[in-house]
Amino acid sequence: MLLSRRYQFLFVHIAKTGGTSVRNALQRYRWRDPFYAPQWIASKLSGLTGHTLAIKLPRHCKAITGQEMLPRETFDTLFKFSFVRNPWDLQVSSYHHIKRERPHLLEGDETFAVFLRRKLDQDRPWQYHIDTSITPQRQYLVDLDGNQIVDFVGRYESLQGDFDYCCDRIGIPRQALPHRRQATDRTRYRDYYDEDTRALVAAHFAVDIEAFDYEF
Repeated sequence: MLLSRRYQFLFVHIAKTGGTSVRNALQRYRWRDPFYAPQWIASKLSGLTGHTLAIKLPRHCKAITGQEMLPRETFDTLFKFSFVRNPWDLQVSSYHHIKRERPHLLEGDETFAVFLRRKLDQDRPWQYHIDTSITPQRQYLVDLDGNQIVDFVGRYESLQGDFDYCCDRIGIPRQALPHRRQATDRTRYRDYYDEDTRALVAAHFAVDIEAFDYEF
């Protein structure tokens, strides 16, 4: 999550949706914000104490976290935005991210199909801290009653154009997004699936597929 009081926005960063590129594009504006210095100090203190002080907005926290931590009048005046991604594509990205950066979490030379079945096995709960992309993206954008509390939901599939719209709303110049963590180790996401694994994702992420009108 990225908060700017000067520019009046709250970015809800859902993992593997292009959010790192968005954060890097907005990075230059953080130190122009007079409120950022105390945020930075709080972030450093949080890290030094093992994040036990509850003084930092986590990178991938949900919109409701901002709603609960900020005064309601402040939260309501912010432009709140996020990006989502096709769930089938997202899971392939998740697999390669773990394979590349935390291979010790995989069971040997684990294929995507085995990884996905293990991850979505209801009798073997997946650890959220290992991979946040097990959580439906819709949950990041709603309150306890299921009402969407962000103002704009862009899409990974149209990332640059949707980010341009966000820049217009924030009141900053449009800019080309940097290519951060661009995958070079994978083929088309459809190539990873068989009928069973395709159905697993369809069932687990049904709320995303319906809410954002995604299809395989």
